[in-house]
Amino acid sequence: MTSFQEQLTTLPSVDGIAAIVLLSAEGEAIHRLENRPGTAGSVRVYHALIKRHGHIDRKAAREGLELFAEHTAAARAEPGSHPNIDRLLAIAEHGAPGLRARVVLEAEG
Repeated sequence: MTSFQEQLTTLPSVDGIAAIVLLSAEGEAIHRLENRPGTAGSVRVYHALIKRHGHIDRKAAREGLELFAEHTAAARAEPGSHPNIDRLLAIAEHGAPGLRARVVLEAEG
């Protein structure tokens, strides 16, 4: 199994991205992922999913769970410990609605 750190090296760069705002189907902002230490890996995964799929549906969420690698198992073992993975688990495995997203560039803040 490829590790999360190894997976990150295969994903597009997030240089110049300040955050990703996750939106409900209605366009309401429900969460903001900041591109900073501690969440930069999640930003990179979500950014890759959005670039590939245009939104996060069940298929994209399943791909995201694979990208999170060993952290997905940890999130399953301890729900709430990895909220960015929990969100994908809810969509992929529990029928939660998909998400749209808006990329916030550093100049936009």
